[in-house]
Amino acid sequence: MPILDVRSPSEFAHGRAVGALSLPLFSDQERHEVGLCYKTKGQAEAIRLGLAFVGPKMADLVEQADQLAQGSDIEVYCWRGGMRSQSMEWLLTTAGHRVKRWEGGYKGYRQRVQAIWNAPRPWMVLSGLTGSGKTEILRAMMAQSAPVFDLEGIAHHKGSAFGHVGEGDQPTQENFENNGAHLLEELPEKEVLWMEDESRSIGRIWMHSDFFALKKEAPLVVIERSRANRLDHLVALYGQASKEDLAAVFPKIAKRLGHQQAQTAIEAVYQGDLRSAADIALSYYDRTYQESIQKRAKQILTTVDVRDLSAAEAAAKIITETIEIRSTWLTHLPQH
Repeated sequence: MPILDVRSPSEFAHGRAVGALSLPLFSDQERHEVGLCYKTKGQAEAIRLGLAFVGPKMADLVEQADQLAQGSDIEVYCWRGGMRSQSMEWLLTTAGHRVKRWEGGYKGYRQRVQAIWNAPRPWMVLSGLTGSGKTEILRAMMAQSAPVFDLEGIAHHKGSAFGHVGEGDQPTQENFENNGAHLLEELPEKEVLWMEDESRSIGRIWMHSDFFALKKEAPLVVIERSRANRLDHLVALYGQASKEDLAAVFPKIAKRLGHQQAQTAIEAVYQGDLRSAADIALSYYDRTYQESIQKRAKQILTTVDVRDLSAAEAAAKIITETIEIRSTWLTHLPQH
């Protein structure tokens, strides 16, 4: 069933329901003028101005809805489920469509999204040093039917200062949350759910404080790989990236890395020696990880040695070696 978002184009771009299509009742400028009229002249005048804007394009709106609906029922929403979606519901119903209007509109939808994110679930966090291939292992676990919540996939970012390299544009904050809630609803409620050990920010995306608190309290499964394995992985992961993109990141971590080390890494990048540059970067990331993991040592349930294993092999080993641990963890969470 097509979902039509009848808010203005800028509202739609900022955040929309998963799968929604844009069919704006007002342009951004028209919405601004109607709002200004409402504030200065009152509701009656604002309604008349809105009618003046919508009247000439009613037939076009119906034609667009015809093309989008393809004979099926239609759902419509605006911000609060008020006059814009009510007007579109009347117009499309009059034109012969079967229309369901969202009570509470996009605002109500966003409230449900936050509730889904913040609901307690039996989380298990996969942790390990930078370059361990956690993301690839989790996706391999997903392919082997383990329930995985791929935060980096939803955020279009690899999570570190280098995380934007080789990725497309990140979604807006609202669309990240909307898409994440949609995926969470598809995950089983009575199984341990896996996610990656992330900081609160994933590029320019921030996890809601309540959800991040759930992640911080979740038990950890730590994977172990050799430094050589990790360097191999990083070189393969970033080997096709431009030298300019990679070199531009090192000044951002120079304070923790050391300015001389950062400059040496930049020179290595331009010389095509990505392995040496990655080795320098790991000196910063390993130290940061050790500081973080020491604070959560009591949350570590087990460690799994996955050195020299492919992502698929590592995934299978993790799933196998944590069967009992996951079962025990679920017994401590009867509410789930």
